[in-house]
Amino acid sequence: MKILFKHDGVLPVKRYGGTERIIYWLMKHLVKLGHEVVLIGNPKSEVEKDGIKLIKNNLVKDWRTLIPSDIDLIHLFYSPHLEMDFPLLVTIEGNGIPGEEFHINTVFVSQNHAQNHSGHEFVYNGLDFDEYPYHPKKDKAWKDFLFLAKANWKVKNLNHCIKACKNAKKNLHIAGGKKFSFSSKIKSYGMVNQEKKRELLGLVDALLWPVRWHEPFGIAIIEAFAFGVPVIGSPYGSLKELITKETGFICNNFSEFKDRIATSHQFNSDQIRHMVESKYSVAVMTEKYLDYYKRVIRGENLNPQRPHYVGTIHPEELLAF
Repeated sequence: MKILFKHDGVLPVKRYGGTERIIYWLMKHLVKLGHEVVLIGNPKSEVEKDGIKLIKNNLVKDWRTLIPSDIDLIHLFYSPHLEMDFPLLVTIEGNGIPGEEFHINTVFVSQNHAQNHSGHEFVYNGLDFDEYPYHPKKDKAWKDFLFLAKANWKVKNLNHCIKACKNAKKNLHIAGGKKFSFSSKIKSYGMVNQEKKRELLGLVDALLWPVRWHEPFGIAIIEAFAFGVPVIGSPYGSLKELITKETGFICNNFSEFKDRIATSHQFNSDQIRHMVESKYSVAVMTEKYLDYYKRVIRGENLNPQRPHYVGTIHPEELLAF
């Protein structure tokens, strides 16, 4: 199969780049399985060492003119506003807005995410575990927590993480957004690279994810699981699909959230790692996408109608917590 991707950013990404990492890992694994992969992308991308053919997009007026004629399928990670002359699959990682429609062959990244967009099809994101070396965590005091998201994005709810950790006199490590100063127990690192992220995930006892919107997936959640780290989250979006009693806690409000942080808990880090390897790997993700590729190439529509965001309020309007 010959599959084409289009992405304007530099790959592989140097900083965090959740969606960018998913695209890169997916392309690499498709090559590993014997498929031909083409990327119309940033001239600075360094993907050819991975067996991916790079067609440099030097800001041509219409990037479709760069598409080779023998492509079997195009896979985009955004909803296009242009017609395609080839079979097309679209992955949406974010939330739409009221009234927004998506391509008929759109897949989402969790069951809840699909339902929120009147869709039926989804593929969980998966990690390349070569980038997440695992070392069993030793049982220790429940004292270090991590916030790993855009610090200034209100729906990610940094404020409640700070408040809960201060209340319990626990350490909070903040990775994401601009670096800023706090007390000795509240440490901000700004936007971190993959190496620093791994260091922090190896240090902390739990990831805090009390989001106040319908989280489509939350790549940081499975990154924490890869290190055997449990997650304390809110009940919104995909979190009830991802977080189980073996891998963390779902908290329905701030009172429950701060109590979970204040009280020590023990989780089996080996069990968490085994779970994430079996369910959220790049191999599992790629196989599911290959099934969708075959359906689209056969001419099948993945959804009975164009998916659309079913909410009546903006998805970033804060939910109760």
